[in-house]
Amino acid sequence: MKKIIIFGASGNIGSYFTKYCKEYFNNKEYEIIASGRKETAIFDKIGIKYISVDITKESDFEKLPKNDIYAIILLAAKIPSYMDVYNPKEYLESNIIGAFNVLEYCRKVKADRILYTQTTFDISEYFGENVVLKPELDKKFSYTGDHAIYVISKNTAIDLIEHYHQEFGLKKFIFRLPTIYNYSSYHYYYPDGVKKKRPIYIMIENAIKGKPIELWGNPKYSKDMVHVYDFSQMLCKAIEVDRKSGMYNVGTGNPITLEEQIKTIIDVFSPIDKKSEIIYKPEKPCGGGFLMDISNAKEELGYEPVYNCRKLFEDYKKEMEINRFKELRGE
Repeated sequence: MKKIIIFGASGNIGSYFTKYCKEYFNNKEYEIIASGRKETAIFDKIGIKYISVDITKESDFEKLPKNDIYAIILLAAKIPSYMDVYNPKEYLESNIIGAFNVLEYCRKVKADRILYTQTTFDISEYFGENVVLKPELDKKFSYTGDHAIYVISKNTAIDLIEHYHQEFGLKKFIFRLPTIYNYSSYHYYYPDGVKKKRPIYIMIENAIKGKPIELWGNPKYSKDMVHVYDFSQMLCKAIEVDRKSGMYNVGTGNPITLEEQIKTIIDVFSPIDKKSEIIYKPEKPCGGGFLMDISNAKEELGYEPVYNCRKLFEDYKKEMEINRFKELRGE
């Protein structure tokens, strides 16, 4: 039986991806093995074996199986949005040394392929409203600021993967991610090291209470809103595909305007008799902006996104009610 090992399975994206894999793959052909630093029994409840591994510790890999390893999914990483006190060394330890340890494991157990997730920060200087980001764009980012070493660490991991691809024949599939949308019971992040509630949860909370919601900037400003299960679909298809490598943008091909996003939140979450009002604030800043070209993912992987804006927020509402991964999200 082919084994698929998911590093970072206990993370926000990883937990939903692991659940999706369990439902996607034939359990007579594939065995899903989840891995993360946390100690948890939550995956046992859905029939998935879980092994606690800190990828920065070489000795921890001895806990993992050695035979029939088919695909390695490396989602584990240190990221800026969860760094409350700036410590760039953590990027080097997790994103470079950790990636190297995973690649060494791939080599030793003769894994067929590795899937790795990158963010759009490596091409951040291309950003602009209505700019279409191609998957083959060359790196273009700022070497200053608190994200610089993070981006360098992720780029270094990709260079390491390229070495193992060329030297040992390890198949490689790299995915560039915008924001991936999935419900989490932890509603905060740390921009510039300051704890703040994510705007999407502020809007949802206001909608539930029937309170006004502010729309900053241009109401027609649009962006990709990728549901975690569309992201998961793309990766699962890359596990199956008969190719040696691929570089893909994760997206939908159907950008959502700010106005549609907020109107959908109100429609899904506000009480019927107390709908939130939209307060337009065109003078307020709304930065960033780009669209993801996913044409090669469609052509090479057979990827077809499923989640539109309404379906995405209906899933948020369902997950809020059941809160299936609450024990993984520390307050």
